[in-house]
Amino acid sequence: MSKYSALGEYLKRQSAERIPMTFAEIEKITGSKLPASASKYRPWWSNNPNNSVMTKVWLDAGFESEQVDMAGRKLVFHRVRKPKGEAAAGGDEPFHPLYGYMKGLVRIMPGTDLTQPADPEWADRLDAKYGPEKREE
Repeated sequence: MSKYSALGEYLKRQSAERIPMTFAEIEKITGSKLPASASKYRPWWSNNPNNSVMTKVWLDAGFESEQVDMAGRKLVFHRVRKPKGEAAAGGDEPFHPLYGYMKGLVRIMPGTDLTQPADPEWADRLDAKYGPEKREE
């Protein structure tokens, strides 16, 4: 857990798409001073994941930095996606949102073989067309 993790948690809790912040607010949230390079060099606030530990924190929270005002010591974090590790509603999930909504409502009686046709006549037609099923015993 890095010293900037509190910033990531703060951003994850926000519901707005854009979060304007001052450098002082970031320092208050993290409980530590930003490095001197954060006030001197604009690239420190780039969204390059290899830039710094703090960059990874805001990217993992689903935000990118923008509108960085070095003289005013402020910037805006813009939400670009749901945080890593959280399923996003619509599109990012591998299944439809209704998938599994009836879980636990369907019960199969013991002894029921789901691999056998439910209609015996259908089984007879299949046996006539393809031959009887061969079972290994």
